[in-house]
Amino acid sequence: MQIYLVGGAVRDRLLGRPIRERDFLVVGATPEQMLKLGYQQVGRDFPVFLHPQTHEEYALARTARASTETNEQAGPCATSTVTLEEDLERRDLTINAMAESEQGGLIDPFGGRKDLEERILRHVSASFTEDPIRVLRVARFMARYHELRFEVAQETMALMTRMVERGSLDSLVPERVWQELHGALSTDNPTPFFATLRDCGALARIIPELDRLWGVPQPVNWHPEIDCGAHSMMALQTACDLSESIEVRFAALTHDLGKGLTPMAFLPSHSGHEERGAGLIGEMCKRLRAPTNFRQLAEQSARFHTHCHRLDELKPRTILKVLEKMAAFRHPERFRDFVLVCEADYRGRKGFENRDYPQAGRFLRFLKIASQVDRSSLADIPQGKAVGLALHDLRLSAIKATVQN
Repeated sequence: MQIYLVGGAVRDRLLGRPIRERDFLVVGATPEQMLKLGYQQVGRDFPVFLHPQTHEEYALARTARASTETNEQAGPCATSTVTLEEDLERRDLTINAMAESEQGGLIDPFGGRKDLEERILRHVSASFTEDPIRVLRVARFMARYHELRFEVAQETMALMTRMVERGSLDSLVPERVWQELHGALSTDNPTPFFATLRDCGALARIIPELDRLWGVPQPVNWHPEIDCGAHSMMALQTACDLSESIEVRFAALTHDLGKGLTPMAFLPSHSGHEERGAGLIGEMCKRLRAPTNFRQLAEQSARFHTHCHRLDELKPRTILKVLEKMAAFRHPERFRDFVLVCEADYRGRKGFENRDYPQAGRFLRFLKIASQVDRSSLADIPQGKAVGLALHDLRLSAIKATVQN
Protein backbone atom coordinates (compact mmCIF):
# COMPACT_ATOMS: atom_id res chain seq x y z
CA MET A 1 0.00 0.00 0.00
CA GLN A 2 1.34 3.42 -1.03
CA ILE A 3 -0.04 6.81 -0.05
CA TYR A 4 0.31 10.01 -2.08
CA LEU A 5 -0.69 13.62 -1.55
CA VAL A 6 -2.68 14.62 -4.65
CA GLY A 7 -4.70 17.38 -6.28
CA GLY A 8 -5.01 20.92 -5.07
CA ALA A 9 -2.50 20.65 -2.24
CA VAL A 10 0.29 19.73 -4.68
CA ARG A 11 -0.81 22.38 -7.17
CA ASP A 12 -1.02 25.21 -4.64
CA ARG A 13 2.25 24.26 -3.00
CA LEU A 14 4.01 24.60 -6.36
CA LEU A 15 2.28 27.94 -6.88
CA GLY A 16 3.39 29.13 -3.46
CA ARG A 17 -0.20 29.61 -2.34
CA PRO A 18 -1.77 28.60 0.98
CA ILE A 19 -2.98 25.00 1.07
CA ARG A 20 -6.67 24.90 2.02
CA GLU A 21 -7.05 21.15 2.43
CA ARG A 22 -5.12 17.97 1.74
CA ASP A 23 -6.40 14.95 -0.16
CA PHE A 24 -4.61 11.63 -0.24
CA LEU A 25 -4.62 8.78 -2.73
CA VAL A 26 -4.09 5.18 -1.67
CA VAL A 27 -2.65 2.74 -4.23
CA GLY A 28 -2.57 -1.04 -3.74
CA ALA A 29 -5.17 -1.33 -0.97
CA THR A 30 -8.66 -2.76 -0.61
CA PRO A 31 -11.58 -1.32 1.37
CA GLU A 32 -11.23 -4.19 3.83
CA GLN A 33 -7.61 -3.27 4.52
CA MET A 34 -8.52 0.37 5.10
CA LEU A 35 -11.26 -0.57 7.55
CA LYS A 36 -8.91 -2.86 9.47
CA LEU A 37 -6.49 0.08 9.84
CA GLY A 38 -9.23 2.13 11.51
CA TYR A 39 -10.28 4.33 8.59
CA GLN A 40 -13.96 5.29 8.34
CA GLN A 41 -15.57 4.80 4.94
CA VAL A 42 -17.68 7.61 3.45
CA GLY A 43 -19.18 8.20 0.02
CA ARG A 44 -21.10 5.87 -2.24
CA ASP A 45 -19.69 6.26 -5.78
CA PHE A 46 -16.23 5.04 -4.89
CA PRO A 47 -14.35 4.21 -1.70
CA VAL A 48 -13.22 7.27 0.28
CA PHE A 49 -12.00 6.97 3.86
CA LEU A 50 -11.40 9.37 6.72
CA HIS A 51 -8.14 9.04 8.62
CA PRO A 52 -8.79 7.85 12.20
CA GLN A 53 -6.80 10.75 13.72
CA THR A 54 -6.64 13.64 11.22
CA HIS A 55 -10.02 12.94 9.52
CA GLU A 56 -8.45 13.90 6.19
CA GLU A 57 -9.75 12.13 3.09
CA TYR A 58 -7.99 9.09 1.67
CA ALA A 59 -9.41 7.80 -1.62
CA LEU A 60 -8.57 4.48 -3.23
CA ALA A 61 -7.05 4.80 -6.71
CA ARG A 62 -9.63 4.37 -9.46
CA THR A 63 -9.88 4.45 -13.22
CA ALA A 64 -11.95 6.77 -15.36
CA ARG A 65 -15.69 6.34 -15.78
CA ALA A 66 -15.46 6.75 -19.53
CA SER A 67 -12.45 6.58 -21.83
CA THR A 68 -13.94 8.42 -24.82
CA GLU A 69 -16.04 11.47 -25.53
CA THR A 70 -19.13 9.28 -25.95
CA ASN A 71 -19.46 9.33 -22.16
CA GLU A 72 -21.04 5.89 -22.13
CA GLN A 73 -22.16 4.68 -18.73
CA ALA A 74 -19.32 2.95 -16.98
CA GLY A 75 -18.91 2.86 -13.23
CA PRO A 76 -15.63 3.86 -11.58
CA CYS A 77 -13.23 1.03 -10.95
CA ALA A 78 -11.43 1.17 -7.59
CA THR A 79 -9.36 -1.95 -7.01
CA SER A 80 -5.95 -2.69 -5.52
CA THR A 81 -4.57 -3.17 -9.05
CA VAL A 82 -5.26 0.41 -10.24
CA THR A 83 -1.98 2.31 -10.62
CA LEU A 84 -1.17 5.87 -9.62
CA GLU A 85 -0.89 6.97 -13.25
CA GLU A 86 -4.24 5.40 -14.13
CA ASP A 87 -5.87 7.39 -11.35
CA LEU A 88 -4.19 10.66 -12.31
CA GLU A 89 -5.16 10.19 -15.95
CA ARG A 90 -8.87 10.41 -15.20
CA ARG A 91 -8.52 13.77 -13.40
CA ASP A 92 -9.69 17.01 -14.99
CA LEU A 93 -6.62 19.22 -15.54
CA THR A 94 -2.91 18.51 -15.74
CA ILE A 95 -2.28 20.94 -12.88
CA ASN A 96 -4.51 18.74 -10.74
CA ALA A 97 -3.00 15.46 -11.95
CA MET A 98 0.18 15.56 -9.91
CA ALA A 99 1.08 13.59 -6.80
CA GLU A 100 3.66 13.80 -4.04
CA SER A 101 5.10 10.70 -2.44
CA GLU A 102 5.53 10.25 1.30
CA GLN A 103 9.22 11.03 0.75
CA GLY A 104 8.35 14.36 -0.93
CA GLY A 105 9.01 13.34 -4.54
CA LEU A 106 6.85 14.83 -7.28
CA ILE A 107 5.06 12.46 -9.68
CA ASP A 108 3.96 14.38 -12.77
CA PRO A 109 3.17 12.07 -15.71
CA PHE A 110 1.11 14.62 -17.68
CA GLY A 111 3.19 17.79 -17.49
CA GLY A 112 1.20 19.61 -14.82
CA ARG A 113 4.22 21.45 -13.45
CA LYS A 114 5.12 22.82 -16.88
CA ASP A 115 1.53 23.96 -17.41
CA LEU A 116 1.62 25.67 -14.02
CA GLU A 117 4.76 27.52 -15.01
CA GLU A 118 3.27 28.51 -18.37
CA ARG A 119 -0.10 29.37 -16.76
CA ILE A 120 -2.15 26.97 -18.89
CA LEU A 121 -5.30 25.07 -17.93
CA ARG A 122 -5.21 21.87 -20.02
CA HIS A 123 -7.32 18.73 -19.76
CA VAL A 124 -5.49 15.48 -19.06
CA SER A 125 -7.33 13.13 -21.38
CA ALA A 126 -10.67 12.41 -23.04
CA SER A 127 -11.94 11.33 -19.63
CA PHE A 128 -12.42 15.07 -18.99
CA THR A 129 -15.85 14.53 -20.52
CA GLU A 130 -16.91 12.05 -17.85
CA ASP A 131 -18.35 14.89 -15.78
CA PRO A 132 -19.73 18.03 -17.51
CA ILE A 133 -19.33 20.06 -14.32
CA ARG A 134 -15.65 20.21 -15.26
CA VAL A 135 -16.49 22.90 -17.81
CA LEU A 136 -17.62 25.11 -14.94
CA ARG A 137 -14.63 24.08 -12.83
CA VAL A 138 -12.24 25.27 -15.53
CA ALA A 139 -14.08 28.58 -15.61
CA ARG A 140 -13.89 28.82 -11.82
CA PHE A 141 -10.14 28.18 -11.92
CA MET A 142 -9.85 31.10 -14.33
CA ALA A 143 -11.51 33.30 -11.70
CA ARG A 144 -9.61 31.84 -8.77
CA TYR A 145 -6.22 32.44 -10.38
CA HIS A 146 -7.10 35.57 -12.34
CA GLU A 147 -4.11 37.51 -11.01
CA LEU A 148 -1.78 34.79 -12.34
CA ARG A 149 -3.22 35.28 -15.86
CA PHE A 150 -3.94 31.66 -16.70
CA GLU A 151 -5.30 30.76 -20.12
CA VAL A 152 -7.36 27.78 -21.23
CA ALA A 153 -5.47 25.61 -23.72
CA GLN A 154 -6.95 25.78 -27.22
CA GLU A 155 -7.60 22.05 -27.33
CA THR A 156 -9.33 22.19 -23.95
CA MET A 157 -11.55 25.08 -25.01
CA ALA A 158 -12.41 23.15 -28.19
CA LEU A 159 -13.32 20.09 -26.11
CA MET A 160 -15.47 22.17 -23.76
CA THR A 161 -17.24 23.72 -26.76
CA ARG A 162 -18.00 20.29 -28.19
CA MET A 163 -19.38 19.16 -24.84
CA VAL A 164 -21.71 22.16 -24.80
CA GLU A 165 -22.80 21.65 -28.41
CA ARG A 166 -23.77 18.03 -27.87
CA GLY A 167 -25.79 18.90 -24.78
CA SER A 168 -23.57 17.43 -22.07
CA LEU A 169 -24.27 20.34 -19.71
CA ASP A 170 -28.02 19.91 -20.00
CA SER A 171 -27.86 17.01 -17.55
CA LEU A 172 -26.12 18.95 -14.80
CA VAL A 173 -27.77 18.86 -11.39
CA PRO A 174 -28.84 22.41 -10.40
CA GLU A 175 -27.15 22.17 -7.01
CA ARG A 176 -23.78 21.52 -8.65
CA VAL A 177 -24.20 24.48 -11.00
CA TRP A 178 -25.08 26.70 -8.05
CA GLN A 179 -22.08 25.41 -6.11
CA GLU A 180 -19.71 26.41 -8.93
CA LEU A 181 -21.42 29.78 -9.39
CA HIS A 182 -21.21 30.44 -5.65
CA GLY A 183 -17.54 29.46 -5.67
CA ALA A 184 -16.80 31.83 -8.54
CA LEU A 185 -18.60 34.70 -6.81
CA SER A 186 -16.46 34.04 -3.73
CA THR A 187 -13.29 34.99 -5.62
CA ASP A 188 -11.78 38.47 -5.81
CA ASN A 189 -12.56 38.72 -9.52
CA PRO A 190 -15.37 36.45 -10.77
CA THR A 191 -15.59 37.99 -14.25
CA PRO A 192 -13.18 35.48 -15.90
CA PHE A 193 -15.62 32.74 -14.86
CA PHE A 194 -18.37 34.22 -17.01
CA ALA A 195 -15.99 35.13 -19.86
CA THR A 196 -14.79 31.52 -20.07
CA LEU A 197 -18.32 30.14 -20.03
CA ARG A 198 -19.28 32.54 -22.83
CA ASP A 199 -16.26 31.54 -24.89
CA CYS A 200 -17.34 27.90 -24.99
CA GLY A 201 -21.09 28.60 -25.19
CA ALA A 202 -21.84 27.24 -21.73
CA LEU A 203 -23.29 30.43 -20.26
CA ALA A 204 -26.16 30.36 -22.75
CA ARG A 205 -27.04 26.85 -21.56
CA ILE A 206 -26.84 27.31 -17.80
CA ILE A 207 -27.76 31.02 -17.32
CA PRO A 208 -29.37 32.19 -20.58
CA GLU A 209 -30.93 35.17 -18.79
CA LEU A 210 -27.44 36.57 -18.24
CA ASP A 211 -25.93 35.49 -21.54
CA ARG A 212 -28.49 37.38 -23.62
CA LEU A 213 -27.33 40.73 -22.17
CA TRP A 214 -24.23 40.80 -24.38
CA GLY A 215 -24.85 42.76 -27.56
CA VAL A 216 -27.79 44.68 -26.05
CA PRO A 217 -27.11 48.47 -26.16
CA GLN A 218 -27.90 51.12 -23.55
CA PRO A 219 -28.02 54.94 -23.81
CA VAL A 220 -24.42 56.11 -24.13
CA ASN A 221 -24.99 59.18 -21.94
CA TRP A 222 -25.79 56.92 -18.97
CA HIS A 223 -23.69 53.94 -19.98
CA PRO A 224 -20.51 54.88 -21.89
CA GLU A 225 -19.64 51.17 -22.00
CA ILE A 226 -22.93 50.75 -23.95
CA ASP A 227 -23.15 46.94 -23.80
CA CYS A 228 -25.44 45.52 -21.09
CA GLY A 229 -23.25 42.46 -20.60
CA ALA A 230 -20.15 44.57 -20.16
CA HIS A 231 -21.97 46.71 -17.61
CA SER A 232 -23.09 43.64 -15.65
CA MET A 233 -19.48 42.50 -15.37
CA MET A 234 -18.36 45.98 -14.29
CA ALA A 235 -21.12 46.15 -11.68
CA LEU A 236 -20.16 42.69 -10.42
CA GLN A 237 -16.50 43.63 -10.05
CA THR A 238 -17.44 46.86 -8.26
CA ALA A 239 -19.63 44.84 -5.90
CA CYS A 240 -16.63 42.62 -5.14
CA ASP A 241 -14.61 45.72 -4.30
CA LEU A 242 -17.37 47.02 -2.03
CA SER A 243 -18.42 43.87 -0.20
CA GLU A 244 -17.45 40.29 0.57
CA SER A 245 -21.13 39.32 0.66
CA ILE A 246 -21.92 36.72 -1.99
CA GLU A 247 -25.57 37.83 -1.89
CA VAL A 248 -24.56 41.39 -2.81
CA ARG A 249 -22.37 40.15 -5.65
CA PHE A 250 -25.12 37.90 -7.02
CA ALA A 251 -27.64 40.75 -6.91
CA ALA A 252 -25.22 43.08 -8.70
CA LEU A 253 -24.66 40.43 -11.35
CA THR A 254 -28.37 39.99 -12.02
CA HIS A 255 -29.81 43.46 -11.39
CA ASP A 256 -30.27 44.26 -15.11
CA LEU A 257 -31.49 40.91 -16.45
CA GLY A 258 -34.71 42.57 -17.62
CA LYS A 259 -32.81 44.54 -20.27
CA GLY A 260 -32.25 41.30 -22.16
CA LEU A 261 -35.99 41.19 -22.91
CA THR A 262 -36.39 44.77 -24.14
CA PRO A 263 -38.04 44.75 -27.60
CA MET A 264 -35.67 45.77 -30.38
CA ALA A 265 -37.93 48.69 -31.36
CA PHE A 266 -37.36 50.40 -28.00
CA LEU A 267 -33.56 50.06 -27.83
CA PRO A 268 -31.40 51.54 -26.44
CA SER A 269 -34.06 52.59 -23.90
CA HIS A 270 -35.13 49.96 -21.34
CA SER A 271 -38.36 51.17 -19.83
CA GLY A 272 -39.83 48.58 -17.44
CA HIS A 273 -36.69 46.48 -17.23
CA GLU A 274 -36.85 46.55 -13.43
CA GLU A 275 -40.02 44.48 -13.12
CA ARG A 276 -39.05 42.21 -16.00
CA GLY A 277 -35.73 41.57 -14.31
CA ALA A 278 -37.31 40.68 -10.98
CA GLY A 279 -39.46 38.09 -12.72
CA LEU A 280 -36.49 36.57 -14.53
CA ILE A 281 -34.52 36.37 -11.29
CA GLY A 282 -37.35 34.47 -9.64
CA GLU A 283 -37.42 31.93 -12.47
CA MET A 284 -33.64 31.59 -12.59
CA CYS A 285 -33.28 31.13 -8.83
CA LYS A 286 -36.00 28.49 -8.87
CA ARG A 287 -34.23 26.61 -11.67
CA LEU A 288 -30.83 26.82 -9.97
CA ARG A 289 -32.36 26.19 -6.54
CA ALA A 290 -30.64 29.25 -5.16
CA PRO A 291 -31.17 29.99 -1.46
CA THR A 292 -34.07 32.26 -0.58
CA ASN A 293 -31.88 35.05 0.78
CA PHE A 294 -30.07 35.30 -2.59
CA ARG A 295 -33.35 35.46 -4.50
CA GLN A 296 -34.92 38.07 -2.23
CA LEU A 297 -32.05 40.54 -2.38
CA ALA A 298 -31.60 40.05 -6.12
CA GLU A 299 -35.32 40.53 -6.85
CA GLN A 300 -35.50 43.67 -4.72
CA SER A 301 -32.34 45.08 -6.28
CA ALA A 302 -33.69 44.53 -9.78
CA ARG A 303 -37.06 46.03 -8.91
CA PHE A 304 -35.95 49.12 -6.96
CA HIS A 305 -32.39 50.05 -7.97
CA THR A 306 -33.54 52.93 -10.19
CA HIS A 307 -35.54 54.30 -7.26
CA CYS A 308 -32.29 54.58 -5.33
CA HIS A 309 -30.55 56.30 -8.24
CA ARG A 310 -33.43 58.82 -8.51
CA LEU A 311 -33.81 59.26 -4.76
CA ASP A 312 -33.60 63.06 -4.92
CA GLU A 313 -36.54 63.09 -7.34
CA LEU A 314 -38.80 60.93 -5.19
CA LYS A 315 -41.56 62.32 -3.02
CA PRO A 316 -41.49 61.42 0.69
CA ARG A 317 -44.54 59.21 0.23
CA THR A 318 -42.74 57.25 -2.51
CA ILE A 319 -39.61 56.89 -0.39
CA LEU A 320 -41.64 55.39 2.46
CA LYS A 321 -43.54 53.16 0.02
CA VAL A 322 -40.26 51.70 -1.26
CA LEU A 323 -39.00 51.11 2.28
CA GLU A 324 -42.22 49.32 3.17
CA LYS A 325 -42.31 47.22 0.02
CA MET A 326 -38.73 46.13 0.66
CA ALA A 327 -39.58 45.24 4.28
CA ALA A 328 -36.66 47.48 5.24
CA PHE A 329 -37.98 48.06 8.76
CA ARG A 330 -38.01 44.31 9.46
CA HIS A 331 -34.81 43.52 7.51
CA PRO A 332 -32.53 46.58 7.74
CA GLU A 333 -29.46 44.43 7.05
CA ARG A 334 -30.88 43.41 3.68
CA PHE A 335 -31.63 47.03 2.87
CA ARG A 336 -28.01 47.92 3.62
CA ASP A 337 -26.98 45.24 1.16
CA PHE A 338 -29.44 46.69 -1.36
CA VAL A 339 -27.83 50.13 -1.34
CA LEU A 340 -24.44 48.47 -1.85
CA VAL A 341 -25.85 46.79 -4.96
CA CYS A 342 -27.14 50.17 -6.15
CA GLU A 343 -23.73 51.73 -5.62
CA ALA A 344 -22.10 48.89 -7.54
CA ASP A 345 -24.56 49.48 -10.38
CA TYR A 346 -23.89 53.22 -10.42
CA ARG A 347 -20.11 52.98 -10.25
CA GLY A 348 -19.90 49.92 -12.50
CA ARG A 349 -19.87 52.09 -15.60
CA LYS A 350 -17.09 53.39 -17.79
CA GLY A 351 -15.82 56.63 -16.28
CA PHE A 352 -17.97 56.34 -13.14
CA GLU A 353 -15.68 54.00 -11.22
CA ASN A 354 -14.42 56.59 -8.72
CA ARG A 355 -17.49 58.79 -8.41
CA ASP A 356 -19.29 59.28 -5.12
CA TYR A 357 -22.74 57.81 -4.63
CA PRO A 358 -24.44 59.96 -1.95
CA GLN A 359 -27.84 58.35 -2.57
CA ALA A 360 -26.72 55.32 -0.57
CA GLY A 361 -26.09 57.30 2.59
CA ARG A 362 -29.25 59.38 2.18
CA PHE A 363 -31.49 56.35 1.68
CA LEU A 364 -30.01 54.71 4.78
CA ARG A 365 -30.62 57.95 6.68
CA PHE A 366 -34.28 57.93 5.68
CA LEU A 367 -34.58 54.38 6.98
CA LYS A 368 -32.87 55.25 10.26
CA ILE A 369 -35.02 58.32 10.90
CA ALA A 370 -38.24 56.54 10.01
CA SER A 371 -37.28 53.60 12.23
CA GLN A 372 -36.61 55.81 15.24
CA VAL A 373 -39.90 57.73 15.38
CA ASP A 374 -41.40 58.25 18.81
CA ARG A 375 -44.10 55.60 19.21
CA SER A 376 -45.43 56.82 22.55
CA SER A 377 -48.46 58.39 20.86
CA LEU A 378 -49.49 54.95 19.61
CA ALA A 379 -50.13 53.64 23.12
CA ASP A 380 -53.73 54.90 23.20
CA ILE A 381 -54.66 53.52 19.78
CA PRO A 382 -56.56 50.21 19.81
CA GLN A 383 -54.51 47.34 18.47
CA GLY A 384 -55.07 46.46 14.85
CA LYS A 385 -54.87 48.15 11.49
CA ALA A 386 -55.15 51.60 13.03
CA VAL A 387 -51.77 51.19 14.73
CA GLY A 388 -50.10 50.38 11.42
CA LEU A 389 -51.68 53.41 9.75
CA ALA A 390 -50.65 55.70 12.58
CA LEU A 391 -47.08 54.37 12.48
CA HIS A 392 -47.07 54.91 8.73
CA ASP A 393 -48.07 58.55 9.25
CA LEU A 394 -45.37 59.08 11.86
CA ARG A 395 -42.72 57.68 9.55
CA LEU A 396 -43.97 59.77 6.64
CA SER A 397 -43.81 62.95 8.75
CA ALA A 398 -40.24 62.12 9.79
CA ILE A 399 -39.17 61.59 6.16
CA LYS A 400 -40.89 64.84 5.08
CA ALA A 401 -39.07 66.78 7.77
CA THR A 402 -35.75 65.28 6.67
CA VAL A 403 -36.38 66.14 3.01
CA GLN A 404 -37.25 69.74 3.89
CA ASN A 405 -34.06 70.10 5.88
